Amino acid sequence: MPAHTPAATAGHGSAPATKPSYRRLDPAAADVAELASLGPGRGSLPARAYLESDAPRLPLNGEWQFRLSPGIRTAPHDDWQQGNDLSGFTLLPVPSSWNMHGHGSPAYTNVQFPFPVEPPYAPDANPIGDHLVTFEAGPEFFPHAVLRFDGIDSAGTVWLNGVELGTTRGSRLAHEFDVSGILVEGANTLAVRVAQFSAASYVEDQDMWWLPGIFRDVTLQARPVDGIDDVFVHAGYEPGTGEGTLRVEVSRAGRAIDAVVRIPELGQELPAGAEQRVPGVQPWSAEVPRLYGATVSTPGETVALQVGFRSIVIEDAQFKVNGRRILLRGVNRHEHHPRLGRVVPRDVVEAELRLMKQHNINAIRTSHYPPHPEFLALADQLGFYVVLECDLETHGFHSAGWAQNPSDDPQWEEALLDRMQRTLERDKNHPSVIMWSLGNEAGTGRNLAAMSRWAKDRDPSRPIHYEGDWSSPYVDVYSRMYASQAETALIGQGIEPALEDAELDARRRAMPFVLCEYVHAMGNGPGGMTEYQDLFDTYPRLMGGFVWEWLEHGILVPSPGGGEHFAYGGDFGEEVHDGNFVTDGLVDANRKPRPGLLDFKKVIEPLGIDVSSPWARFTLRNRQDFADTSAYRFEYKVEDDGGTRLEGTVAVAPLAAQSTAVVELPAEVAACVAGLAQDAGAVLTVSAVLAADTGWAAAGHEVAWGQAVRLASPGTGVQARDLVEAGQDELQLGTAVFNRATGMPTSIGGLPVEKFGLVLWWPPTDNDLGREWGSPDERPLATQWKDAGLDRLRTRLLGIRAESSPDGGEYLRVSTRMGAADKQFGVLVDYLWTASSDSLGLRTQVRPVGDWVNAGFEVEWARIGLELVLGSRTTGVRWFGQGPHQGYPDTGQGARTGWFELPLAALDVEYVRPQESGARSGVRSAVLHAGGRELHLSGEPFALTVRPYSMQALDAANHRPDLVPDGRSYIYVDHLMRGVGTAACGPGVLEPYRLKPRQADFEVVLKVLG
Repeated sequence: MPAHTPAATAGHGSAPATKPSYRRLDPAAADVAELASLGPGRGSLPARAYLESDAPRLPLNGEWQFRLSPGIRTAPHDDWQQGNDLSGFTLLPVPSSWNMHGHGSPAYTNVQFPFPVEPPYAPDANPIGDHLVTFEAGPEFFPHAVLRFDGIDSAGTVWLNGVELGTTRGSRLAHEFDVSGILVEGANTLAVRVAQFSAASYVEDQDMWWLPGIFRDVTLQARPVDGIDDVFVHAGYEPGTGEGTLRVEVSRAGRAIDAVVRIPELGQELPAGAEQRVPGVQPWSAEVPRLYGATVSTPGETVALQVGFRSIVIEDAQFKVNGRRILLRGVNRHEHHPRLGRVVPRDVVEAELRLMKQHNINAIRTSHYPPHPEFLALADQLGFYVVLECDLETHGFHSAGWAQNPSDDPQWEEALLDRMQRTLERDKNHPSVIMWSLGNEAGTGRNLAAMSRWAKDRDPSRPIHYEGDWSSPYVDVYSRMYASQAETALIGQGIEPALEDAELDARRRAMPFVLCEYVHAMGNGPGGMTEYQDLFDTYPRLMGGFVWEWLEHGILVPSPGGGEHFAYGGDFGEEVHDGNFVTDGLVDANRKPRPGLLDFKKVIEPLGIDVSSPWARFTLRNRQDFADTSAYRFEYKVEDDGGTRLEGTVAVAPLAAQSTAVVELPAEVAACVAGLAQDAGAVLTVSAVLAADTGWAAAGHEVAWGQAVRLASPGTGVQARDLVEAGQDELQLGTAVFNRATGMPTSIGGLPVEKFGLVLWWPPTDNDLGREWGSPDERPLATQWKDAGLDRLRTRLLGIRAESSPDGGEYLRVSTRMGAADKQFGVLVDYLWTASSDSLGLRTQVRPVGDWVNAGFEVEWARIGLELVLGSRTTGVRWFGQGPHQGYPDTGQGARTGWFELPLAALDVEYVRPQESGARSGVRSAVLHAGGRELHLSGEPFALTVRPYSMQALDAANHRPDLVPDGRSYIYVDHLMRGVGTAACGPGVLEPYRLKPRQADFEVVLKVLG
């Protein structure tokens, strides 16, 4: 005992020690302790299924009274819960995230906690939102009723008429409170105090905005005396016999009760608890989401259900539904709205699910929590395989080596089990749910194992998923994030490196493999999708994956010059944040498709269409797992530069799933092509479109396509017939004027040229700013480029000379060397100009010099291309090549060959953080409308990018309003470009798409008309 304590000094002549007395001066101590509770919420009823009941219900959504306090210690302790004194309250809609309505600010972190990590304590700076509403309860809610909250972030305390009902924990989980004897007929006052942070925040560290509030529905529901508390539908399918099996558990107060189950369409009526074999059912799958309307009735209540018969088994290391191996073409989905935060209106949810189906997506991982309960009903109806994830992530403990991680702390077991129970019980009746996921990025530990044991015992029909422990001791599928294509290939073959534990290794090798996150869709990208899909198609052990992610989480804010733009982490003054990592998705926050979604649609299309030459037939592969092709109509179209020449439909007999057939095209197709001019280009497109309206798209919606292309006869280039005319300061060749001091053009066809020359760099993409997983160089690619000076190459003129041509004219050869300060390596670049009539020919020869090694690593280039800056504005571009959207070497799968025309603004991709984008690949000819004239470009296939601002402006910009057109045209003609990869999170660019220093020799023809 320390010597300075009273007990230690009592024997040295001091007065006898007495028990100290004190007064507690912290009136909020109990509230602080409540927020630090490790347990689940208090007072709520056991979790049960979300049921559509005929019992009376009263939605309590609407305008509530609201008051915000900076912390629990400063929150008023008045009797506001009874609505007696509401001074300081204002109106707030419920559901809502209060930050999105002017009360405080959003904050974003990915992994790190936005407060000191001292579990289970919440910080003192902990916004507290008091919510209050008065409502009228009629006689139909007596004698029994429950009050339901579908989502409170992060911790709620609930009072009705001044009586505390209990607390909620688990922000994305439902909580119900029995209000029998507390609810009164007539006016009632409901009060909820919500804390932004609590002990629960340590297990809710999902990668998203921290947005507190009552963000889902609040409902009063009558509970009839002879009512139904819970229903558990067990609807299986036996593929060998085509029979369904049906057993429906019905309970009240945790005990089985008598009820009658009816499925009129099947002529079925059976008592609850009994198992019935149902002959001739049509099974449910994502491709054919067959549902049967059912009712479950007692004397006091009837609930309606949609029953889908389906079975799930894992055998031969394959994941099978209804006896067949399935392939997941999925996305990870967060709930986010750019104006409302965590609140996503039902019509928006319906629209985005239809958009997914329209882009061939068949699976959703609910990252990283259960979605709004109505989401699953839509997934059942439209047809999605759903991996339903528990509301659990403890990622912030990773930085300390997972010390104090709740996943392995027995003090947290009850809370984590409660989360799993609430997840499973609410959504157990949905056929779309094919796996339960224990959570995300929560390390490993005993509590995860306990959650798995409970879920398996409660619902043996569904496998368990969790990615965080690669040895997979308590799951049924092997799951990984961002495993490279090479590693995925090894796993697909079952030859991945072995685990040290032979028993665990054997167990894992018997599991199917899923990429629960892959091809990180952040900014320009993702690259490498085709290579993954080829592996999924090749190896049955691979069950596909889920793109990270579906949706960017941008928040709309006013722009300085008017309008709006998307904000991201750090834009709201956060102390710690993770920047624009929150804006990664296949669609922006308004659900507008990014180019990556258009490419993903093509990569995962359910039908493969390979059009063969000489355009007499095509090969059709049905990649679906269950459905034949009878739902589709097949159309063809022949086009040339004059427009559509022929179109029609071709009859295709229904082709069974996983089958291939060769389909003959009408003879008129080949005849039409033969009738075109011999030197004309032509494109044949065969499309599979919906033959009839569906719940997610109208008849005529294109699902898959294939093309055959006949290229126009290549031109002979520009014969050098004009002579170089030399003036004192200028040279002229044909329609081009050159500066004698630099050798660079100052005018082409009357269009002023402000800059011209070779470029090897581009403004970094989000992927360039990430560290490539597995790379020996820990620097992001953008840093490597900066360190090597790739963005600051300077040109030295080596010489200008006129060379005679066999055609009677002259070449203008401009020889240069490009290099960066402090670097010995560089490139020699020769520009060979020729002119004939109104055309200019340019041949560019590139040769690296020196050893392109910097900081011990070989330097990679972004591009080998030409930058042409015109002193006038471009209004639009017309081209023949790939389009209409952008494409880079490892993207652009959804771009097709054809003739396209777009205004300048539509050529850009408005990524939230500006970056390299907008290149159209495979271009053979293009016309730019600039300065009242037409600039024609043609030559070998090249990538064309046109912008109204410079690369330097693009590189410096942080948000879209930072980009201001300067009246010039910035034109990039690229002979070669690097791929974009997915290094923002995951693997970098695959080897075939890397661009290492090399020689290049390419030509382009320029002509100005008008």
